[in-house]
Amino acid sequence: MSLTFQLDPRMDARLRDEVVALWTDVSNADGAVGFVPPVTPDDIRPELIKHLTAMTEGRVRLLVGRDESGAVAATAFLTLNTHRLMRHWIWLYTVMVHPSHQGKGYGRDLMTAAADAARTLDGIEGIRLTCRGGTGVDRFYASCGYKEVGRAPDAIRVAPGDDRDDIMMYLPLL
Repeated sequence: MSLTFQLDPRMDARLRDEVVALWTDVSNADGAVGFVPPVTPDDIRPELIKHLTAMTEGRVRLLVGRDESGAVAATAFLTLNTHRLMRHWIWLYTVMVHPSHQGKGYGRDLMTAAADAARTLDGIEGIRLTCRGGTGVDRFYASCGYKEVGRAPDAIRVAPGDDRDDIMMYLPLL
């Protein structure tokens, strides 16, 4: 079974709560999505509110993947550049697949859906993302066509004495 993807779903309390739950579960499964476990929904909610604010301002688009039961199983945020010299590419943030769906190919499906969604945006020629070194996710993104274009050594402090590289990757869409 595959996921059903939707760009810019109507945000309501149920969807908000499902995204918070997904983000919490991914974080607590040691997913590199901006937090270090353990976290609670109350830890995640303020960060989601920042994304929701940017969505209402038209700077961020939400891509949601639902499983066969209709539950949110995957998300990614597509963020438009506001700098006039960089409006031809977008950022991809907070790429998540629920831990219970790992190994089913949903991550690759999400990355394909994100690229397809980006192609529908006027003037967008590429996607840029960053990922935390030491997780292996950079190899996954490379297998989806992304190329490493930069690396900041030890830029992410996961814990005292545990610094990771911040890896920048890029996918041309043309």
